[in-house]
Amino acid sequence: MRISEIYQPGEFGLSIEVFPPKTPKGDAALWETIERLTPYRPAFISCTYGAGGTTRLRTIDICREIQERFELPATAHFTCVGSSRDELREWLDSAAAAGIGNIMALRGDPPQGMEEFRPAEGGLTYANELVALIREQSKEFGIGVAGYPEKHQEAPDPETDLTNLKRKVDAGADAVFTQLFFVNENFFRFREAYEQAGIRVPLIPGIMPITEFARIKRITAMCGAIFPDELASRLEAVQDDKEAQFEIGVEHAIRQCRELIDAGAPGMHFYVLNKSQACERILDALGVETSCE
Repeated sequence: MRISEIYQPGEFGLSIEVFPPKTPKGDAALWETIERLTPYRPAFISCTYGAGGTTRLRTIDICREIQERFELPATAHFTCVGSSRDELREWLDSAAAAGIGNIMALRGDPPQGMEEFRPAEGGLTYANELVALIREQSKEFGIGVAGYPEKHQEAPDPETDLTNLKRKVDAGADAVFTQLFFVNENFFRFREAYEQAGIRVPLIPGIMPITEFARIKRITAMCGAIFPDELASRLEAVQDDKEAQFEIGVEHAIRQCRELIDAGAPGMHFYVLNKSQACERILDALGVETSCE
């Protein structure tokens, strides 16, 4: 199923994001996570593309295995980092040959040690250029792109950031998946501006369940997501109790998801960090039926 076919009126599109592990133990955890989440019937599972493009072929291999082993559509992440146009086209050919029908098109973060993004020789600078290249290569790919409810860190202001997002959609994206956020009001404000800008493709909230306070602090520091003071205070009070942190994080995500669904979100994209427990708890609380029921 292509991304363009998922978010239909009356349907709710659940999607899960994983990353390529670096060790055999990590591989085992990845496949166990997917096996545990598959009964919730996600519309697709996406796999990220490592920093600097380091896992570009591994991403394709994992997506192929997801489709073969679990009979679920997979979405391969794809970035501009470290690749010429010809290399990007070769990767797309490899993805198509592996039976992958959906691409998450992202500019990508600057490689480690670089303060700002610089295109490879003969490469691309912006995600809208990557979307255009994918569309030139094949009209068949479903394409997702990233949106930032609290503004991309490099954008000077929300208006510029939204203009950049519209360029990606106008280039051929089928849906927008947001960066993680913890304050729903910021998403709703962004959605209103998104609609006023004339962007008509589905807007999917991205949710990262909090399981460890130290880890989520690192992640939000890197991506610039706003972390509510009240939630931070509750987590700081139990920073020596991982189980309590997990419970607070899951409770927050359940409330967040319920409010988003009630407000008409067409789906939910979960960043699960290759662990299933928190996502399972959230989906059970939301009443998502499984294929085992």
